[in-house]
Amino acid sequence: MTRQNYPGTSPYEPIIGFSRAARAGNHIFVSGTGPVGADDAEVEAQTRQIFKIAAEVLSRSGASFNDVVRTRMYLTRADDWEAVGRVHGEIFQHIRPAATMVVVAQLLNPNWRVEIELDAVVEPADPISSAEGQ
Repeated sequence: MTRQNYPGTSPYEPIIGFSRAARAGNHIFVSGTGPVGADDAEVEAQTRQIFKIAAEVLSRSGASFNDVVRTRMYLTRADDWEAVGRVHGEIFQHIRPAATMVVVAQLLNPNWRVEIELDAVVEPADPISSAEGQ
């Protein structure tokens, strides 16, 4: 099984020692993603920023939202569940991944009201097609 790391632009990546996403075989794991660049925005805009960041790294790793099988949403305010859930539902209403939403005391950046993780599974490459392309 091969492993590939996909860096992002978070200033915390080199300090903490993580990648925005990691792919192991046909599984892709997107790290807890905060709304970098929308730190002071309302929670709906923060959620949209997170999904923009996630879409980009999923694409680089060979996946899309259609391949997502699990999401985890961390909120700092229970009252934000509807706004976050609405944006999640816009993206995943037909995909319907397993999802968890929990309330936490605080996130790394105190202005962040939401952070989201995603797990995706893509179809393994066809070994016959891959061999023909060499």
